[in-house]
Amino acid sequence: MDPQVAPREKMAGTGEVTGPFAMLVGVLRGGNVAVLSGAGLSTESGIPDYRGPSGRARGGQPMTYQAFTGSAAARQRYWARSHLGWRHITGAAPNDGHRAVALLEEAGRVRGIITQNVDGLHQAAGAVAVTELHGSLHRVACLSCWRRSSRVELDERLRAENPGWAEQAAAGLAVKPDGDVALEDTAGFAVVDCVACGGLLKPDVVFFGENVPKPRVAACFDLVSASSALVVLGSSLAVLSGLRYVRHAASLGIPVVIVNQGQTRGDELAAATLDAPLGAALTAATRELGLAG
Repeated sequence: MDPQVAPREKMAGTGEVTGPFAMLVGVLRGGNVAVLSGAGLSTESGIPDYRGPSGRARGGQPMTYQAFTGSAAARQRYWARSHLGWRHITGAAPNDGHRAVALLEEAGRVRGIITQNVDGLHQAAGAVAVTELHGSLHRVACLSCWRRSSRVELDERLRAENPGWAEQAAAGLAVKPDGDVALEDTAGFAVVDCVACGGLLKPDVVFFGENVPKPRVAACFDLVSASSALVVLGSSLAVLSGLRYVRHAASLGIPVVIVNQGQTRGDELAAATLDAPLGAALTAATRELGLAG
């Protein structure tokens, strides 16, 4: 095992892996594992996070549900920025971490994945039993009739209504974690409405200040309850939507293993914490289990 995978561990003289990494491999070997993933798993695919090492350097506030629904100017600003950022999200590819999770699921070690991410990269890597806790940027929802449609369809409509916008505005803009870009001047961008009823369109994601649908929350609690362990990947657990599942597992005596770069809000509840790059750590774990060459 590459020592960079687990910088706070030591290798025994026999070559045996000890410490948090051994705990991670152990729970995965036992199978029936629930995975909770966060933005840190996708940073190696070029998608920035909010609260990891790169997130702290960026700063800035994400769009809230209240601002989006309450202001036409806010919606124009969001869709103008998101129209440009979408090219980055849709162009991202799964990384070694996503592929390792999909491999663990295929091998029967992981029973289900709860992801806080909205990028669809778990599915792109081949994972099947994925619950998108916060929705997906690949879909759009109407706030009046609740018709859901493809983001590709919306992208085509926005391109038609705003010819040349992407080419004129995109150069050198930093992409933000929720799929938009840091663009200040969005005046003149034309927003489109629902083709079915003329209602307001919103990405099919849970904005800050918005609640995750109750059936989805309940399904995730059920998944954790039925699992033998919960492995957290790349989440700071700074918001309750993810932290509650760590608390739930701990309350049931289900071991929690956290793999993240930096401390998390759930560390005190974990049986083991591993501060390491996600792709390297998960690839090393699959090799320990004989699942990867």
